[in-house]
Amino acid sequence: MTLFCRLNQRLTYAVIFGISLLLLIPLICPTESALAATVLPPPIAPEFVPPQTAPPTSAEPQPNAKTGINFLSLLTQGGWFMLPLVVLSLGVVTIAIERFLALRREKIFPPALIDQISELSHSPNGLDPRGVYQACQRYPSSASYVIRAMLVKVGRPQMEMENAVSESSQREATRLSQMTSWLALAAAIAPLIGLLGTVWGITQAFYDTTQMAELNAGQNRGVALANGIYVALVTTMVGLVIAIPAAILSHHFENRIIQLMNQIEEMVYNLLPQFERYEGQVRFTQGFDEPVPTTASGTRKKTE
Repeated sequence: MTLFCRLNQRLTYAVIFGISLLLLIPLICPTESALAATVLPPPIAPEFVPPQTAPPTSAEPQPNAKTGINFLSLLTQGGWFMLPLVVLSLGVVTIAIERFLALRREKIFPPALIDQISELSHSPNGLDPRGVYQACQRYPSSASYVIRAMLVKVGRPQMEMENAVSESSQREATRLSQMTSWLALAAAIAPLIGLLGTVWGITQAFYDTTQMAELNAGQNRGVALANGIYVALVTTMVGLVIAIPAAILSHHFENRIIQLMNQIEEMVYNLLPQFERYEGQVRFTQGFDEPVPTTASGTRKKTE
């Protein structure tokens, strides 16, 4: 069952990653017309423009000749540092979708398991640990894992059962947080990758400006340097665009896990008083197929 769950989880990651990649390809690969419309003009030599003798007499507003920045075409000019950022963004989207699906309440708390335990608790003979254990085996989940950890301590002192519940819930919270930690890592390294790309781009822009001064003194070095700098800043902007949602999602999932684990512990602690009658009398072992009588110290009783 564990191997099947791992294979199913990896298949889910692969499907989500593939869908995200297909959706992102049109964004990172704009059409030729879009690229042609946003190609940066080559630096030109400054020309002398005679001052106007009189302002225009027309009262109509002059048309705005400025054009906005095409973000999609600008991404293609970010350099090869954009490749790890694109992979990082796909990973964040994949993990976020998978965590939204995995941390649903009906997956952590199967309604069928809760209904069956509630039905067993209302039986005339009281709550049977073997019936609860079998129900947990039929509906594997985080709640069933914590309940089974408590059931194997039935017959032991109440403190041991409470410690088993606390330890099992912590282990389950750690397991659920493994994928969430990758979101926190993405939020930490995405701005660093973007900053590294920006530093490299600015260095390249200054180098190109110095070479331009040596080869052609008539070119406008200021315009060329400005073009290089604003293109270099693309990687930092993309890194922040990835890091901010990743940090928000990581915080959201961590709080979600804490909330679910608290609910599981509250439910299990409500079941503990129903097992007090077994303390020091029997312990249920061997998969809860048969009760094994033991003494309070844990040694098996002699049967006639």
